[in-house]
Amino acid sequence: MPACIKNWPLTGPIFLYFCPMVKKILLPALLLLAACNDSHTFKKAEDAQDAGREFIRASLDGNYEKASFYLYADTTNKMMFNKWKKDYDRLGPEAQQKYKDAEILPVDIHPLNDSVTSYTYANSYKKDTTTIRIVRVKGEWMVDLKEIIYHQNRR
Repeated sequence: MPACIKNWPLTGPIFLYFCPMVKKILLPALLLLAACNDSHTFKKAEDAQDAGREFIRASLDGNYEKASFYLYADTTNKMMFNKWKKDYDRLGPEAQQKYKDAEILPVDIHPLNDSVTSYTYANSYKKDTTTIRIVRVKGEWMVDLKEIIYHQNRR
């Protein structure tokens, strides 16, 4: 055995005692930790239009993990988002594919002030218009779905 390995502190009896433990416990634990840490990271929206577009595209694609990243997560928005998700999940595969293939059709995007933007859009599959608000919260642009309730009550 080379002198550099003989004098290395992890070659003695303590290393031999812990080596099987490392193989059986530590290595699988590290692999599990690495696998669990596979969460997606999404790019923060640069502006209100970017947040709206990313949220809408993710919603049309059924990518609710990504859509929720852009959602202003208060109680009302979470409740509306969960209903939206359930409605999408109830659709058949053909309808879901049509939403995935749909283009976003912006109708009217305009700032209401420096931290709130109104974003009205439709999609090429269902021509219904929807208005959401994009709000800047702590420097980040987030989608606020409560505007949908307001527009439904005005009809």
